[in-house]
Amino acid sequence: MRIGLYPGTFDPLTLGHRDIITRAAQLVDRLVIGVAINRDKGPMFSLEERVAMIEAEVAGLEAGIGIEIVAHPFENLLIDCARDVGASLIIRGLRAVTDFEYEFQMVGMNRAMDDSIETVFLMAEARHQAIASKLVKEIARLGGDVSKFVSPPIEAALLAKLGRRARK
Repeated sequence: MRIGLYPGTFDPLTLGHRDIITRAAQLVDRLVIGVAINRDKGPMFSLEERVAMIEAEVAGLEAGIGIEIVAHPFENLLIDCARDVGASLIIRGLRAVTDFEYEFQMVGMNRAMDDSIETVFLMAEARHQAIASKLVKEIARLGGDVSKFVSPPIEAALLAKLGRRARK
């Protein structure tokens, strides 16, 4: 069984993330969404909220694709998380050249620690390349419309977190 690990903070899960999840699921028999507990980033949503959002978003995908997709919180090294879940593949989404520079360094370090775990890069679809969770939160915070960047349930959760209701 080929197990893939798609790690991230997912604060919040965007349509870009969902695009990568959908395409990554075509490459593996089981997809683990590694939800990073990254205290340095100061996430807007708690770990429990992020995991619940991911589980709700992927519930419909699982049946349609026919594979198991699970959310798995982690706070250790990515390579250790991959070992913990039995992943032979780490899936990383790329949006721009700046993403690649960071990811290139991370792959080198991960390969030095365990060269049996491969990393695969998936480019976000063109319509999702500009989407970043950080920017989505900023747009929402400043009263902008985020409906083009997140699903309706995530938009509602984001606006609720900010004390506002979705636009009609």
